[in-house]
Amino acid sequence: MTIRDVLFELAVLAVCSNVVILILIMAALDRRGHKTNMLVARLCPWKYLAAYKEATRKETGKTGPLYGLWIFTINLTLAAALAGFLSPIT
Repeated sequence: MTIRDVLFELAVLAVCSNVVILILIMAALDRRGHKTNMLVARLCPWKYLAAYKEATRKETGKTGPLYGLWIFTINLTLAAALAGFLSPIT
């Protein structure tokens, strides 16, 4: 197993966790009375991220933890995929 394979597997795991986090964000918004739609979430997840950030800031004064996790996992996906593409083939 090469470093390239490890990086691509890390990217796939990060994408999967990103999807799970988005579903959890949508569930949290549903509990707060905000209607969600899976198709819209696939096309523009930023709509629900912004709504979650706003809702949690109104309730607690801080951004909810799922927002930071979503940002972290999407950045991890991009970084791992880019590093995988740039790593030498051996």
